[in-house]
Amino acid sequence: MGEKLTKIDIITSPSKFEELKDALGEIGIAGMTVSNVLGCGMQMGHKEYYRGTAVDINLLQKIKIEIVVCEVPVETVVETAKKILHTGKSGDGKIFIYDVANVIRISNGAEGREALQYKK
Repeated sequence: MGEKLTKIDIITSPSKFEELKDALGEIGIAGMTVSNVLGCGMQMGHKEYYRGTAVDINLLQKIKIEIVVCEVPVETVVETAKKILHTGKSGDGKIFIYDVANVIRISNGAEGREALQYKK
């Protein structure tokens, strides 16, 4: 297992997910894990009114996309995400990049790059 594996986590607004998923598919990203999450960053939430009373909503609905890449360049994934998600406003999201030590496909024991390859 000599090839480099990288995990990319993208946290952003749910409204941008479909557009991002399509753009990632166009650059060759075939697999991802998607979770609905709650969080806050610099925007620190917002106020909503319930029965006339102001309520601080500190945790906002976000979506987390987790991708592990070995063939598609990390820079390509990051630039694609930035292009789709950037509005210039607080709340656009964050991208986290991690080195991955190994990936193991449970069904057949394949490791590394082989574990990430789609087999028909």
